[in-house]
Amino acid sequence: MSFADLLSALAMGVLEGLTEFLPISSTGHLILLGELIGFEGPPGKVFEISIQLGAILAVIWYFRDTLVGLLAGMWRPGRPRYYVINLMLAFLPAMLIGLTLHRTITEALFNPWVVSVALILGGVAIILIERLRRAPAIHSVPEIGPLAALIVGFGQALAMIPGTSRSGATIITALLLGVDRRTAAEFSFVLAIPTMLAASAYSLLKVRNEISVDGLGQIGVGFVAAFVVALLTVRWVLAVIGRIGFTPFGWYRIGLGTLMLAFLLLR
Repeated sequence: MSFADLLSALAMGVLEGLTEFLPISSTGHLILLGELIGFEGPPGKVFEISIQLGAILAVIWYFRDTLVGLLAGMWRPGRPRYYVINLMLAFLPAMLIGLTLHRTITEALFNPWVVSVALILGGVAIILIERLRRAPAIHSVPEIGPLAALIVGFGQALAMIPGTSRSGATIITALLLGVDRRTAAEFSFVLAIPTMLAASAYSLLKVRNEISVDGLGQIGVGFVAAFVVALLTVRWVLAVIGRIGFTPFGWYRIGLGTLMLAFLLLR
């Protein structure tokens, strides 16, 4: 394994950590960077799954006190129980739809053209929703309510379309339901924990025969990079999103999607 291989793995891990929890589609970015640098990681999807696990571990670490409080309080009436109920309801659509349609959707839609168009359409949706949405009435996750949580879950299921962005879909849906920006981001991040862990476990099960010590260095570098950068990204988003809003990410998505379309047309 060369130094260039490790450097490429580092770049992919950094990009995963930076984009997984922003509403800009980590899939689109990883496809684009992989094309540009000619990245070839370990066989199958082992590397991709590994860096996703690094990113989700960062969220678990960041929200560790919240998660411990939820586990301790979910059995008693109160806000922790409502928080957990909302998470379970929001997780349900992605689980059911993912188990039944994931392979079909992946085979039919997983290509750079779909990613490019989804980036642009998602960017337009973010900009319009930020401009037209009503004043937020929900300022904490337990206030979201069962029906709204379920609707956010269906929004998350849309992220099976490559380029949509899981965080983008959940945040946009939450904003439409009157959730304030920071709470929408928090709910999206915590909802990622069961969703991404389940998806990673399912993916690892499918590629278990391809797991080997080959490429372990690349996997380790990518995993650590994704963890560190995701931790910093989540911290930054929760600190500033109430002030800057999501509109800049919408414009960025439109720019990236347009760049990808131009790249695909001219290559």
